[in-house]
Amino acid sequence: MKKFMYSILVIIVVFALATVWVLNLPVFGSVSEGTRLEKLKKLSNFKADGTLENLSPTPMKPDSVSYWDMLVGMIKGNDNSSPKKALPHVKPDFTTSNKTTLIWFGHSSYYLQVDGVKVLVDPVFSERPSPFSFIGTRNFKGTDFVKVEDFPYLDIVLITHDHYDHLDYQSILKLKSKTKLFITSLGVGAHLERWGVPADKIVELAWNENVTANGLRFIATPARHFTGRGFKRNQTLWSAFVLQGASHKLYLGGDSGYDTHFKQVGEKYGPFDLAILECGQYNAFWPLIHMFPEQTVQAAKDLNAKVLLPVHWGKFALAMHSWDDPAIRVAKQAKADNFKITTPLLGESVVLDEHYPSKEWWLDLGK
Repeated sequence: MKKFMYSILVIIVVFALATVWVLNLPVFGSVSEGTRLEKLKKLSNFKADGTLENLSPTPMKPDSVSYWDMLVGMIKGNDNSSPKKALPHVKPDFTTSNKTTLIWFGHSSYYLQVDGVKVLVDPVFSERPSPFSFIGTRNFKGTDFVKVEDFPYLDIVLITHDHYDHLDYQSILKLKSKTKLFITSLGVGAHLERWGVPADKIVELAWNENVTANGLRFIATPARHFTGRGFKRNQTLWSAFVLQGASHKLYLGGDSGYDTHFKQVGEKYGPFDLAILECGQYNAFWPLIHMFPEQTVQAAKDLNAKVLLPVHWGKFALAMHSWDDPAIRVAKQAKADNFKITTPLLGESVVLDEHYPSKEWWLDLGK
C-alpha cells in the first residue's frame, strides 16, 4: 500500500512540475508586475482576487448549461464546421495610399491604411490559434495566402486582447522588427516584452484612455469578453478601439458579447464610418461572450455606424456552428434592417466612400 501511495505521490509531483515547466514557456506570455500591475489594480473593474470583470455580470455559461453539455456538444461536432473547398482570395494590395482602406485576412486579422498610416490588427498567421503547433483546430484551406513576410514595414500593430486567435506568439516574433509601435490593452504588454518587443515600443491603454500615434487617435473602449493564455483568466484587459483619422472614424471591435456598451460608445464617440465587429464562434452554451449574427447588426446600429464589416469567421472553427452560418445570418439580418454591410473576399480591399464589396461569395462554395 505504501508503494502504491508513493507512486501516486510521484505521479502528482511529476505532473505538477511538468505543468509549471509548460506554463513557463514563452508562448504563454507573462503576468503583470511592478508599475503595470499597480495600474491594473487601480482600475474600477479590478477585483480582490486579482482578476478583471466586465461592466455587466458575464458568466461564461448559463446556469442551465453544464460543462458536460458543452463537452458532449463539442464531441458531437458539426460536419459543416469547416468548408469542403478552399476559400477564395485575392492577392492583397499593400500599395501606399492616402485613401482609407482595409484588407481582411479571415477571422479577426486585418490591415488598415488610414491617412497613409499602416496598421495591422490582431495578427494571427500561424496554422493554429493555439500555444502549440500540433494542438487545436487548423485554419481553413485557402486562408494561408498571406505571411508576415509579405507585409510592408508597419507603423502600428494593434492587439485587442491576449487570446490565441488574436495574439499569436510566432507572428509577433516576426513582426517586432518591422513594426514601429504596438498598441494594446492594459496588461498585454507583459507578453510582448517577454517576446522581445522593447518597452518603449508598447502603448497599453485602459478603457477610455487614448493615445495619438502617427497622427491617428486611438481610444480604448469597453468590451464584454474575457482574457487569458494559461489557467487563470482575466489578468489582462480586453478592449475595442476607436480609430480617429483626418477623414474617417472606425470602430475596431475585437471580441465582445452584446451589451449596452455599444450604445454608450456610439453616443460618446460616434458616428462611425465603419464598424468592424465580431460575427462568429457563438453558441447558446456561451451566449454572453460572443455575439450572434443578428446582435452584430444591432451593435452596428447602436454604434451609429454607416457600414458594418463582420469578422471573426472565415478562418478557424472555434465553435460548433457551420462555417458559413455567420455570413448567412448576418447578411440576412442586414437586408431585413436595410443596413449597409460589406463582405469582401479574403485579401480584397475595402475603400471607404468608394468600394464596399458585397458579394455573398460563400454561397458559391456549396456544402
